[in-house]
Amino acid sequence: MPSESPRVSRLEPYLQRTEPAPTLLKMLVGVQLAGLREDAGVAQEQAARAVGFSPAKLSRIEAGKGRRPPTEDDVRALLEFYKTEEYEASVLLQLLRRAGEPGWWQRFDKRLMPEWFDRLVGLQEAADSIRTFEIQYVPGLLQTPAYTRAVVERGLPAAPSREVNRRVELRMKRAELLARPDAPQLWAIVDESVLLRILGSREIMREQLEHLIEMAEQPHVVVQVVPLDVTNASAPAIPVTYLRFGGLDLPDIVYLEHIRSATFLEDRDETEQYRVALDQLADDALSPRDSLDRLRETVKLRYEGQ
Repeated sequence: MPSESPRVSRLEPYLQRTEPAPTLLKMLVGVQLAGLREDAGVAQEQAARAVGFSPAKLSRIEAGKGRRPPTEDDVRALLEFYKTEEYEASVLLQLLRRAGEPGWWQRFDKRLMPEWFDRLVGLQEAADSIRTFEIQYVPGLLQTPAYTRAVVERGLPAAPSREVNRRVELRMKRAELLARPDAPQLWAIVDESVLLRILGSREIMREQLEHLIEMAEQPHVVVQVVPLDVTNASAPAIPVTYLRFGGLDLPDIVYLEHIRSATFLEDRDETEQYRVALDQLADDALSPRDSLDRLRETVKLRYEGQ
């Protein structure tokens, strides 16, 4: 008979998802296993030892990390050790099986999708809200194909045309999440220099800024511009993406991108610092309405007639 557990009632809707969401489901399974362990009053090291895992392995399972979900045998061992109620265990195992279904992005070559980037795309697909700050480029989810091509060719000048095409295709596919009925809320803060830096050509920039205006007029997209004359803006030194997962027992995650790698922060104290920093930066920036006006003015003054 179905359990009345609040934990189970929050998980059951994810069994009906039409699109695969492996990153989300791996995290959900991991978080629920950690909750069951804590409910049982067992330390992570003790639980790992009891089922024959290393503490590092159990830590990875509970964090939902790695390209692949844990094996069903491993999860069953933990569920049995925690004496999990039968229906709750069955729901978790169903979620685990669905976590093994590949997401659309996992069909791309691993050269384009290293593990850290695979995780970012999966997290964005699952997020309830995405906050991002960019200091050099228009945020990826708001780019046009021509602008993306200019960014890729600038960053990878020796890349063959086929690879460039695939990278552009991947970026455009990622942006489709903003057109979904259940699209996440996107809040993008950009430095004004991004609007003035010409990538590709003036025609490409005009098209890109017009697309940015169009997206900023959508109810689930907010764009704010940090003007050049704000000299004391509390801007981070690198791009920041802040992901939140509404209604779930999942931590907020901060993504910090480097040249060929990335850092994911999940500790509450660390992510809170970035949340506060983004809040302060939003205060320094133009309001969403004034940012739209600045975007329109920039197109008119710098790119009109191109």
